[in-house]
Amino acid sequence: MSKDEADEVLLLAYRAGDVRAFERLVARHEKPVWNFIRRFVGDPTTAEDLLQEVFLRVVKSADEWRGSAKFSTWLYTIARNLTVDHARRAVHRDTTSLDGPERTGADVTLHDRIASVAPAADSLVADRQTKARIDDAIAALPAEQREVFLMREVMEMPFAEIATAVGASEPTVKSRMRYALEKLRAALVELAGDLPGAAESSGSG
Repeated sequence: MSKDEADEVLLLAYRAGDVRAFERLVARHEKPVWNFIRRFVGDPTTAEDLLQEVFLRVVKSADEWRGSAKFSTWLYTIARNLTVDHARRAVHRDTTSLDGPERTGADVTLHDRIASVAPAADSLVADRQTKARIDDAIAALPAEQREVFLMREVMEMPFAEIATAVGASEPTVKSRMRYALEKLRAALVELAGDLPGAAESSGSG
C-alpha cells in the first residue's frame, strides 16, 4: 500500500480487517488533532485523553462512515464534538454566534498568520513572550471562534469543511475567523505597548 494512499482507502481497508491501515490513519492525523485539542482545552494530559477517545470513537463508528464524506472532515467533526462537550462540562461559556464580512488569506504558520494582521508586532513573532500572549489570547476566545480558528490554523481545514464540522454556514465560519483574528491582533498590539521601550518608541519622532 502506497504511503500516499488516500484516507478513505485506508479506512475502507481497515473496515475490511487491515489493522495496519488504521495505524497509518492514526500516524497521519494524531499530531494535528492533538494540537487542536490541546489548544482548545489548554491541558496536555486532558488533550491526550481526548485524543484517545477520538480514535476510539473512530474504531466504534468506522462502519457508520459514508464514502460521500471526506474522512478528515468526519474525523475532525468527532474531535470537535468531543472537545466541545468536554469544554461545556468544564465551564459554561457565552458563545453567541457571529456574522460579518468574510476574511480569506494564504495558509501560513499560526503565529505568522496572527502577526500578518498586526504589522506593528511583526518583529515580535519569534519572541517567547509574544507566543505565550497569543496562546493566552486563543484560550480567551469564545468557544465558537476558538474552534474555527484552530481548525483553520492548526488542522489546516478549508472553510467549507469547517462549516460542515461545526454545523454552520461557510460565511458564518469565515466571520468567526475574522473576529478571532481581530481579537488576537488586539492582544499583540497590547503586548507591543507593554514591552520595555515601547513608550520611548511611540514618543519618538
